[in-house]
Amino acid sequence: MPIDWDARYSAADQLWSGAPNGALARSVETFAPGRALDVGCGEGADAIWLASRGWRVTALDVSRVALDRAGAHAEDAGVTVEWLHSGLIGAGVPTASFDLVSAQYPVLEKSRGHVAESALLDAVAPGGTLVFVHHAEFRSTHHHDDFDPDDYLGPWDVVPLLGEDWTIVVNENRPRHVATGAGAGHSEDAVLVARRAAAQE
Repeated sequence: MPIDWDARYSAADQLWSGAPNGALARSVETFAPGRALDVGCGEGADAIWLASRGWRVTALDVSRVALDRAGAHAEDAGVTVEWLHSGLIGAGVPTASFDLVSAQYPVLEKSRGHVAESALLDAVAPGGTLVFVHHAEFRSTHHHDDFDPDDYLGPWDVVPLLGEDWTIVVNENRPRHVATGAGAGHSEDAVLVARRAAAQE
């Protein structure tokens, strides 16, 4: 059964911490800002953080409730973000157009033919970077009657699909020190940072 994200967001005034994800911040803090795609942006903390650092951000999520909150937070922060009410596959984002594609703990369903994985990789421009972070324990600890983590993508699913035009910068599990609040339920991040080769002159 698909997750009803509007219902989940509506059950609380705020679902996430409002702070950018640490693995993303550490991965891109030295990057020159360009065009970024935030996949599964939730309440918008990462997108707003990127926009505040000069990135031109497109952010998408399947929850209208989350996007309404994200838009309000962006207005409060004085930044502009293009918000898309859509999943990744149906979003129609332009291919090879983003200097950064960020996927932080996304809930992306697998499909035949690696469509979701390809959509992530295809969005990255030549010379651009994919930062994909998920719960390292996702596969072993999140089984429920109506939710099987094997149906959803993690960084480990993307790595085998990286071709010769990709360089893996980081592919590791890292401790995550969050004792309370959002994110306190897991202790390790699986972090993939991969860079696409620049276009040939």
